[in-house]
Amino acid sequence: MVNIAVLGYGTVGSGVVEVINTNHKSINKRAGAEINIKYVLDLRDFPGDPVQEILVHDYEIIANDPEVDIVVEVMGGIEPAYTFVKRALESGKSVCTSNKALVAKHGPELMEIAREKDINFLFEASCGGGIPIIRALNSSLTADEIDEITGILNGTTNYMLYKMSTEGSDFDTVLKEAQEKGYAEADPTADVEGYDACRKIAILSSLAYGKFLNYENIYTEGITKITPEDMAYAAELGMSIKLLATSRKIGGDSFYAMVAPFLVGKESPLYSVNDVFNAVFVHGNVLGDAMFYGSGAGKLPTASAVVADVVDEAKHLHRNIMTNWTSRPLELMDLSQVEGRFFVRVKGATVEQVEEIFESPQIVNLKQFPGEFAFITSCMKQGEYQEKVKKLNGKVIAMIRVKD
Repeated sequence: MVNIAVLGYGTVGSGVVEVINTNHKSINKRAGAEINIKYVLDLRDFPGDPVQEILVHDYEIIANDPEVDIVVEVMGGIEPAYTFVKRALESGKSVCTSNKALVAKHGPELMEIAREKDINFLFEASCGGGIPIIRALNSSLTADEIDEITGILNGTTNYMLYKMSTEGSDFDTVLKEAQEKGYAEADPTADVEGYDACRKIAILSSLAYGKFLNYENIYTEGITKITPEDMAYAAELGMSIKLLATSRKIGGDSFYAMVAPFLVGKESPLYSVNDVFNAVFVHGNVLGDAMFYGSGAGKLPTASAVVADVVDEAKHLHRNIMTNWTSRPLELMDLSQVEGRFFVRVKGATVEQVEEIFESPQIVNLKQFPGEFAFITSCMKQGEYQEKVKKLNGKVIAMIRVKD
């Protein structure tokens, strides 16, 4: 028997308990042992819920019980999650978590403790909900040299952008709708400003490139400035606007990473990823292109990924599963040196002025927006774009990068 303790009985925690209880026969068979939920930790009581029988309010009970083999951290946030997880690992208990903030900030330290103790710290559910992307990077793609990871990693913003494009609604309207449906939090900042996606791409990049990418070093831009006018231009171009989290290896040992809205063409597999779905595109030097697609959030998809980690840890109770992530920092190149194309809306400028500044721009005019037009630049470094755009003397309304 393998005893586990679940820290937190919120959306994901209750989902973990439900998945284990519902699929206990197949889970036990795959784990090679009976998975027994010995404790659930929460500050609240749940009268009438069977979990009440195993509910505890004091973490010390779990920390001091030598029979607990695996701790499942689904509380969220940095503290007290970090303190609880570190203590569990130091006492020889494996840990799995869905907590992207914890992994992005303290991942290298916690994995090092797990290696020293010959146990495991796994975090499949921290990126992409139920999409098994971390397991793929950690095992299935180890023969490849990964040189790009680009993903739609936040279901809330993908839903909002999809609604803006199909219904012509503005940002505030779709945000309110997303909150009413439970897709967006009361405070949506982490989602709409790109912070959630930023932490996820930091984790995925660290695994793919074998060095620690500090999320605080990643340029991050959200979707709050996207307008129905932007969506109309995108439609005219046969493109869609997506919040992409991306990192790429350029040449021998140069990397860049960013989170920002991008115009995505129909030739991209990410173009048709809509609603609350997530997708991760990976390019390797042997594999070529691959895409992982599925529900990026929600109670049961996330819980399913957590339980998959429980099974993995039960099969490797006293044997560390190697991960390609070290504490050596991943240095990012200056964003001004990153090349790309740019979609630009201008008002009060002439086509002649734009063509004089930018070589062979693609001009887009929409009759419903008199007095303005848009253009797409040729490929250039971001620093070069910024120098050129200064010559338009503040006539730029908006700029969105173009995914190539």
